[in-house]
Amino acid sequence: MVKLSRNKNLFSFFTDKDTFSDRILILLFHFAFFLRQYKNNTDKDYLQKFYDYFFRQIELSLREIGYGDVSINKKMKDYVNIFYSILDKINDWNNLDNIQKGEILSFYYKLKDNHLKIVNYFNNFEIYLSKTSLKSFTKSVINYRF
Repeated sequence: MVKLSRNKNLFSFFTDKDTFSDRILILLFHFAFFLRQYKNNTDKDYLQKFYDYFFRQIELSLREIGYGDVSINKKMKDYVNIFYSILDKINDWNNLDNIQKGEILSFYYKLKDNHLKIVNYFNNFEIYLSKTSLKSFTKSVINYRF
């Protein structure tokens, strides 16, 4: 999923800045769609471990950047809250029209005029997830072309 968040074409739709926080937001969107797709047909304990690992890696990345303990705790709290907000907003993604989907994405980013391209990207990403097994993601044997 980190590879997905580093997609320069996608990143250019979201923001002009190349900051850690912007990349994390893109990563959180991908992870939210990922969990939404696999939550019903995957062992809950396995997904919980995956979730814990995911956020532990974000915390370690913040430490590597040089943030202090107080800053890390605040940032992690913010990222987890944003993540749950994203999960809540995309819960009915399939029942929303493209304008509503664009509004969800615009809530987190100042999007350029490419709302439809970004919405189509996440629509295609969701289709891709539905056709790809969870094991493919955990074993890094996937081709990110969708």
